[in-house]
Amino acid sequence: MKQIVVERTTDRRTRSLLYKVAPRRLAIFGGTTTFADCLVALRYLADPRQLVQGPAIIEYEQAFARQVGVRYAYSFCHARVGLYGLLLALGVGPRDEVLLQVPTHVVVSNAIRYTGARPVYVDCRLDNYNIDLEQAEQRITPRTKVLILQHTFGIPVELDAALDLARRYGLDVIEDCVHALGATYDGRQVGSFGRAAIFSTEHAKTISTTMGGMVVTDDVELAAKVQAFQQRCAYPSASQTALHILKLVLFHCLLEPHLYYYTWMIYELFGQHYPFPHPVTDEEGRGGRPANYEQRLSNAQATIGLRQLQRLDANLAHRRATATAYAVRLSKEGFDVPHPPAKAEPAFVRYPVWVKDPDVVRRVAVQHATLGEWFRSILSWPDSPVYDDYEMGSCLRAEEAIRHLVNLPTHPWVSAQDVETIISAVVRATTMVRSRDTIKKGHEP
Repeated sequence: MKQIVVERTTDRRTRSLLYKVAPRRLAIFGGTTTFADCLVALRYLADPRQLVQGPAIIEYEQAFARQVGVRYAYSFCHARVGLYGLLLALGVGPRDEVLLQVPTHVVVSNAIRYTGARPVYVDCRLDNYNIDLEQAEQRITPRTKVLILQHTFGIPVELDAALDLARRYGLDVIEDCVHALGATYDGRQVGSFGRAAIFSTEHAKTISTTMGGMVVTDDVELAAKVQAFQQRCAYPSASQTALHILKLVLFHCLLEPHLYYYTWMIYELFGQHYPFPHPVTDEEGRGGRPANYEQRLSNAQATIGLRQLQRLDANLAHRRATATAYAVRLSKEGFDVPHPPAKAEPAFVRYPVWVKDPDVVRRVAVQHATLGEWFRSILSWPDSPVYDDYEMGSCLRAEEAIRHLVNLPTHPWVSAQDVETIISAVVRATTMVRSRDTIKKGHEP
């Protein structure tokens, strides 16, 4: 016993020495997975009998429903698959129209398009990057069937006004809560207001199962249809699940702030080659539908999700404190910060900041942190928009936002000192841009 204690103490001292010597650098996400989560994940790899199917799936779904404050929850391999099944359950099909805001992600519009319906894009507001409800009303037609409300960056939509709009026009409301697990409006969890909602647990979200999504609803009839759709979906293969579990473990290690400084250099050295499957396939990025699109969540991933859900309160408290620190410091420096609705308590998965030149800000900050790029195009994909269904110039504020937004990390590894360091980098970069523009203007004839 004495020897074990000495080894642990020595290991702790070694890590402490490493932390003092190694530079600290933050990834845009991380910190939600613990070492204990990794041990649980590795046990599934060592004994894969319940890797894919097992009792944790239903337990996780039930816990998720309780968290949101609804009766039903159904898990999928991705939130977008859940959205597709939900749209089918609502009877959305050819000739129907679905309202959704931009900027958003291509996989959301894909899910609409896969039903045969048409996505109708609505501009965002610049105070909180959520849907402009006045423009949404202008774009309603007799074919409009669903209004999707995206709680962007974890900032709740003005739900009183949105639900009133939907009632007046007889629209079903789907809340897109992929950024917003744990956010509240008027004291209620987002995801409990509409006819149904979708959540994501992909690795860059509030909790991580590497990949994963959830549909929640309080509607008995709708729940039965979503459940029937889920049961038609295939389970992922054992090899695919093992890869997700391995990715979760490796990300926990490689993104630790003192190691990330070195792993990023290696990543850069090898030409930013990403060894794992991307969250979005190239086919989806082009608007195509993968052959294995309709899949469920695995038992091993559900186990990790359940563990992280039990720590959600502490996770959210940290993100909110970090977001408040950003808001206070950035406001003092003259930056425009997000303004959530009066009744909203956001759950900032990231903290968005409007800057003149995001590329310069990211380059200046890169020694301290990798800043996020949600969103760099209208549909958050390098080649988007690649369809004829988005008309450039139709959502001018969103088009302006994608040219100016950078987002700051809020995850549990972000310290108070990190906040100060990141803000200093943002301020320094902004000063550089102003000086550059002044010099450039002085040289103009």
